[in-house]
Amino acid sequence: MYGTVERVERLTPSMVRIVFGGAGLDDFTPTDRTDQYVNALFIPDGAGYAAPFDVEEARSAAPEKRPRGRRYTVRAWDPTQRLLTIDFVAHGDVGFAGRWAQHASPGDRLQMVGPSGSYRPDPAADWYLFSGDESAVPAIAASLEVVPAGKRCVGRIVVDSADHEFDPATWRTDGDVDLVWLHRSTAPEPEQLMTEAIEGLDWPDGVADVFVHGEAGEVRSLRKHLVSDRSIDAGKASISPYWRRDHTDEAWRAIKKQWLADQANDVR
Repeated sequence: MYGTVERVERLTPSMVRIVFGGAGLDDFTPTDRTDQYVNALFIPDGAGYAAPFDVEEARSAAPEKRPRGRRYTVRAWDPTQRLLTIDFVAHGDVGFAGRWAQHASPGDRLQMVGPSGSYRPDPAADWYLFSGDESAVPAIAASLEVVPAGKRCVGRIVVDSADHEFDPATWRTDGDVDLVWLHRSTAPEPEQLMTEAIEGLDWPDGVADVFVHGEAGEVRSLRKHLVSDRSIDAGKASISPYWRRDHTDEAWRAIKKQWLADQANDVR
């Protein structure tokens, strides 16, 4: 499966929205999960092939020529026009995915595998907690679109600065949303921003549906607080790191399994 770039839009200095269409998406079958994602396959320079390609054959090539997979949340799927929207976090010409997104233009193609996903807001919950950083915004925005009307939604989202905030007016929701942006550029300890914000929260009554995703250190810190101090059942919450500060994607993948095991043992 592959998508052909139809439109490119700069949402913030670090977020690029790309809308894909074309016959390569004919087999795309969405899930009902609001965190659904595709595994996008980026081709190394000089690999000698282009999308669309045989995935298994490409993965059997020499290591330096194999496609680099990166998971990206599906921001939206238009079943009528069959258009797939993905928002990419991109910091200059850094990394396979960010560099590709920075230079993408109409007609470019991107190979994908999926989609898959695991989270959707529980309609029976009394209220919802959404926390994360830019990488979690697409899933949070998609989740806000399906929460029951009038249900309270608390959002605490970390971005670089005010220039990197998203316009929530573009997010369709019937929920009662309390959203606060947290700026890492002015924080002495950015890894504690989310935790400190939730620690200071006037905790609503009732059962909370929790979605926390983003940088590994920030997610781990907040998980400790939620499980230890707020009595959140980690097994029923969606809490997971997407990336790790000061690590490439490959370096993070190499340690992620052990990191998750250690995180699980922090508190149960």
